[in-house]
Amino acid sequence: MARVVGAFARKESEDKSRRIKSQKRQRANDGKRVSGGRRAYGYNAEHTQLQPEEAAIILEAARRALAGESIYSICVDLNERDVPSASGGQWSGHVLKRILCSGAVSGQVEHLGEMVSMGSWPAILSPTQTTQLRRKLLNRPRGASRAPRRYPLAGVVFCGRCGAKMVGKRRESGARTYFCAKGVTGVGCNKTTTVAELFETLIADAVLYRLDTPDLQRKLISAAAEDDQADALQAEIDRSQAELDELAQAYGERKIPLREWLMARTPIEERQSEASRRMGQLIGSSALENYVGNAEHLRAQWTDLAPDRQRTIISALVDHVTVNPAVKGRTRFDPSRFEVTWRI
Repeated sequence: MARVVGAFARKESEDKSRRIKSQKRQRANDGKRVSGGRRAYGYNAEHTQLQPEEAAIILEAARRALAGESIYSICVDLNERDVPSASGGQWSGHVLKRILCSGAVSGQVEHLGEMVSMGSWPAILSPTQTTQLRRKLLNRPRGASRAPRRYPLAGVVFCGRCGAKMVGKRRESGARTYFCAKGVTGVGCNKTTTVAELFETLIADAVLYRLDTPDLQRKLISAAAEDDQADALQAEIDRSQAELDELAQAYGERKIPLREWLMARTPIEERQSEASRRMGQLIGSSALENYVGNAEHLRAQWTDLAPDRQRTIISALVDHVTVNPAVKGRTRFDPSRFEVTWRI
């Protein structure tokens, strides 16, 4: 009798679970919110109206994350500005990431990790921005963490002698430098180096100067005029990736030979690369929108910015910096060694 009663109880529990899941799935398909609980950040309790101040924080954080700034750096900045989090306390990385990657902030209904329909509430971000944020922030392996950046020019500095990417390295004295290290792949010459502090100050001055030039303002206005193309560019990126996946499957199933696979792959990758480049220009310009024509404001707070934030602003303008070999016998810092290639 106990086993029979237990079986009936288990069946009732399973039936109830199926009904609840079916109800949630139906609500999602109908464009209604699935989850309840506490008020969502950026919205009122009924999730029908925006909270302007919170919505502005979400939009700012999304633009900064898409421009390359780390979630850690954004949280530090929000906490230093005494911006309250969703619970009223300090911001943490997992809370901010959850908000930015949620479909709800772009007016979408999310169910079991997938966007199934458009909701009836106002959106803070565009669906394209949500797709970009999820791709950028959710692809990191579980448990992986990113150490705070100590070299704001890391990733954009290249050796003028061998063309390899230079890395940040401390000398035995503790001084920070950028060094062309010969890695395990054999790339690098182990010869080119420069002192980090003076080098970073030189590039920062060049960036701040360029922010006030009329030429940059014209280019950013032109880029902003193309902002409506973001959805089309994202669609092109996704379509190209789907074509590459389909092509790889056809080759794996031996439907096409290697030669045809290589010939078909090249134009698809070129289209995807071009769309990604143009999308990067649109996203990168958002990191500068508060500073163009107002570089003095940025100059006053530059040294207090986190290296991640400095890197975001620099990389929005600078494509790469080439460090040429030093002149033999010259020990002083030589600005003529450095060549800046501007992105915009």
